[in-house]
Amino acid sequence: MSKSPILLALLFAATTATAQQNVPGGHFVESWDLDGDGQVTLAEATERRGDVFLTFDADENGMLTSEEHDLFDEARAMDMAENGEGHGTGKRNPANGMLREVTDANGDGNVTREEFLDAVPAWFAGMDRNGDNVVTTEDFGRG
Repeated sequence: MSKSPILLALLFAATTATAQQNVPGGHFVESWDLDGDGQVTLAEATERRGDVFLTFDADENGMLTSEEHDLFDEARAMDMAENGEGHGTGKRNPANGMLREVTDANGDGNVTREEFLDAVPAWFAGMDRNGDNVVTTEDFGRG
């Protein structure tokens, strides 16, 4: 894989030293809030997912093969182990919207960039509990 392991670690790390530890959704918001205003917009989520896709598309062919998706799944699992408390639970867990069975629209075992990004609006809407078109830690609640 040509991508740096450090880049992979940074991809899923909290973006500031003041991580909202033990706040449901805190890790997600800090990692995906590109302009630092405390909320994630659909545009930010789409851009960030594009970045995630590019990070794991090792051969840069516009598709996450089964092997590339396995690496992506492993990175997400490590991130959940380290930061799971801040992700939210159940269907509001942002990691669930990136599962292969969610993003592989045609069921061929590979996920194209188009499939990966086409899943963003439904994934985002599932996290936006109050329907205000932004995701904040309030959308994750406390349980």
